[in-house]
Amino acid sequence: MSAVPSQSQLKRGAPLLGRFRHGYVAPAALLVAVLLYAPFLWTAYLSLTTYDGLEPPVWNGLANFGKLFDDAALLTSIRNTLIWVIGTMALPVGLGLLVAVLSYDIKGGAWFRVPFMLPYALSGAGLAMVWSPILSHGGIANVLLGVDTAFLQDAPVNTFAMLAVWTWQQLGVNTLLFVVGLQSIPKEPIEAARMDGASGWRLFRHVIWPLMRPLTAVVVGLALVAGLKTFDIVWVLTQGGPGRNSETLAVTMYKETFVASDYGYGSAVAVLLTVVTGLASYLYLRRQVTAT
Repeated sequence: MSAVPSQSQLKRGAPLLGRFRHGYVAPAALLVAVLLYAPFLWTAYLSLTTYDGLEPPVWNGLANFGKLFDDAALLTSIRNTLIWVIGTMALPVGLGLLVAVLSYDIKGGAWFRVPFMLPYALSGAGLAMVWSPILSHGGIANVLLGVDTAFLQDAPVNTFAMLAVWTWQQLGVNTLLFVVGLQSIPKEPIEAARMDGASGWRLFRHVIWPLMRPLTAVVVGLALVAGLKTFDIVWVLTQGGPGRNSETLAVTMYKETFVASDYGYGSAVAVLLTVVTGLASYLYLRRQVTAT
């Protein structure tokens, strides 16, 4: 007898499967609710209180959010976060695409990409520990470049220096993603374009780039979110300093919450960061859907 169920057996089993369909996804939904939604709701509640982590929270309404608009340090962190967002969407993505195109379909191209992949194996904190003596005042970068620039002390130079470190780490994974995208492109359109005389930039601009647009949208979207939540590299290299000149929103949230023990205001910054990240992601995805 065949072990393959018949159509009648499948139809008889369909109501049973449909009856318990919500039970199949319940464990995953519960896990998401416990690990994501419940902490966010608790954070949103704390943002409406005065709370130092010791005494019970005291309701203060929208006072913490009103404080956001009067905080000069927050305005600086918003500026730095915007620099990070623009930089992460332009530098690692653009250079990753360039390396992928130059190394694709050439002999030894995989070995050419290896040096760009190695930094991605390091964590953000580990990467910052490697670059800290290089970028410190009087360090290796000053000696090699013959300059006396305080890369980690002068603002906004320190933000651009840390962005260069981030680019060095993220370049490899973006290159890999674009190589996968290039490998998935059908050969027929490229061969037809070459027969018509297209090559070099014209071939890339009019044939390869349009075919890679869906993947590029994903890579840029990931870079957008990564830029908004930048924390580890900034914290290890400068801790948001000197003063508070290199803080990002994530660093401001951490310092207000766990350094200053102002959990209410830190939670307000966390809510602001969550809303900005969600809104930016939504607008970007909506734009991509409209474009297609």
